[in-house]
Amino acid sequence: MQKASSLRFLAISLALCLLVPPSYAHDPVYARKGMVVAQEPLAADVGMAVLKSGGNAVDAAVAVGFALAVTFPYAGNIGGGGFMLIRMADGRTTFIDSREKAPLKATHDMYLDANGNPTKDSLVGWRAVGVPGTVRGLELALKKYGTKSWPELLQPAIHLAAAGFPISYSQMRSFRYAADLLSQFPDSKRIFLKEGAFYDWNENFKQPELARTLERIARNGAKEFYEGETAHIFASEMEKNGGLITLEDLREYQAVERKPLEGKYKGYHIIASPPPSSGGVGILQMLGMLDGTGYEKSKAGSATEYHYLAEVMRRFYADRNTYLGDPDFVKNPIAALLDPAYIKTRRDSIDPVLTTPSDQINPGLPAAVAEGSNTTHYNIADEQGNVVAVTYTLNAGYGSGVTVPRAGFLLNDEMDDFAAKPGTPNLYGVVQGEADAVGPSRRPLSSMVPTIVLKDGHPFLALGAPGGPRIITAVLQVMLNVIDFGMNIQDAIDFPRVHHQWKPDHLDIERGVSPDTIALLKKAGYSIEEDKPVVIARVEAILISDGWLQGGHDERGSGKAVGY
Repeated sequence: MQKASSLRFLAISLALCLLVPPSYAHDPVYARKGMVVAQEPLAADVGMAVLKSGGNAVDAAVAVGFALAVTFPYAGNIGGGGFMLIRMADGRTTFIDSREKAPLKATHDMYLDANGNPTKDSLVGWRAVGVPGTVRGLELALKKYGTKSWPELLQPAIHLAAAGFPISYSQMRSFRYAADLLSQFPDSKRIFLKEGAFYDWNENFKQPELARTLERIARNGAKEFYEGETAHIFASEMEKNGGLITLEDLREYQAVERKPLEGKYKGYHIIASPPPSSGGVGILQMLGMLDGTGYEKSKAGSATEYHYLAEVMRRFYADRNTYLGDPDFVKNPIAALLDPAYIKTRRDSIDPVLTTPSDQINPGLPAAVAEGSNTTHYNIADEQGNVVAVTYTLNAGYGSGVTVPRAGFLLNDEMDDFAAKPGTPNLYGVVQGEADAVGPSRRPLSSMVPTIVLKDGHPFLALGAPGGPRIITAVLQVMLNVIDFGMNIQDAIDFPRVHHQWKPDHLDIERGVSPDTIALLKKAGYSIEEDKPVVIARVEAILISDGWLQGGHDERGSGKAVGY
């Protein structure tokens, strides 16, 4: 009976397959030699100029990172942190972790009120800020894998900050949308809101304080940000405004080089992000659960496809939110989570027709083993065959809302990525456990997952996204759209996505999913709010095939793919 029901479900899903791509679909950008895909056009052009001048992908990544701190203040930053995944043409791979760290004064319950309830201090203001890592991370990448000089790569960002650039329509709206947050802090209100008068479309936007900060960093290296004049300004303003970061925190911060996670899927080699990213484990675990189910026979956009995606997502998130944390403090059971036998038990628990309610899904490892968005992404591929994927962040859009007086840069609110109260949802509704509790010098668990895929030993895909916990599921779906459904990179990005994160027990859907598919999913037991479609991250990607680079930019946000 169950087999017959499964066949009926599959047949109906096939008939109702979503065949028409979204109205915003367009062709990829094609190039032969180099490609940059970023979420802000001016920064993408900066990266392309570096490639054309003979720089490699790492050089371009450093220049783009600093340029975004000027042209994309929503998420680009020197006051935040992130991850860089590198695959060099000679086969070397590395992962640079510049994730923010909790200050030394951080305590387990620092974001709980007298009644034990979470406050907003982890989201807004000076106490929400983790020790930034971006500048150290970009310097480490350049020293070990780049070819150009540090001052040269910062010069475009300095020029954009000092001379200014025309405000785009999307940036104009973004400033106005964030006015409630930014207006709480004098320097943010002055710089980004023009004291409340607001910037108009095409109006020139200058940031002289940020330009001077970048000039000091260009002259003196990352040491300037962590020990020099900038560090002293930063620490002084922290103390003055009740924040926790001190000169000692800044001096002690170091970016860390880690070994990427690696795995296989249908002959493709996946190079993914290790903890404190939860994304690499998630991508590899969900691919493993899907492999062998035959889900792809139902075609992209079918109810069967989305059903299997949702079920592997919720099982991964049950594990993620329980077991994973900062690898310097928590023994992450990665080998156990990726063990083929364990993945098979998770796969076998999926009903081919009906949803499994989240309250019936638990973290799956034995206790003895278990012991122990906003964001931006860009990809770069160069003529030599080097590929870089970078995701870095302030966490929420414009981070904590705080701009450092006299220094001109925004600060993150990354402390909200910790479990302020284990078992209670954070900004993104994610429910996490003690493995990600607040503690001094700890890095919060992240969903950022820059990813590189190889085919026959050569780079095939580089991709990643902003979007909080939806990053992982969006990257997974774009990858599957290419590998399992044969889409070009732009179609793979444009195709409607779904997201499930275990708790709350709700399936998010994007606009463009067929009403008949939604009806089938509801019949299978999913909770879906049809009148509230969401944006499930914004994926940027490069596909390399048959001698061509395909650049795909996500029209769910602003940005640009540019190649030559």
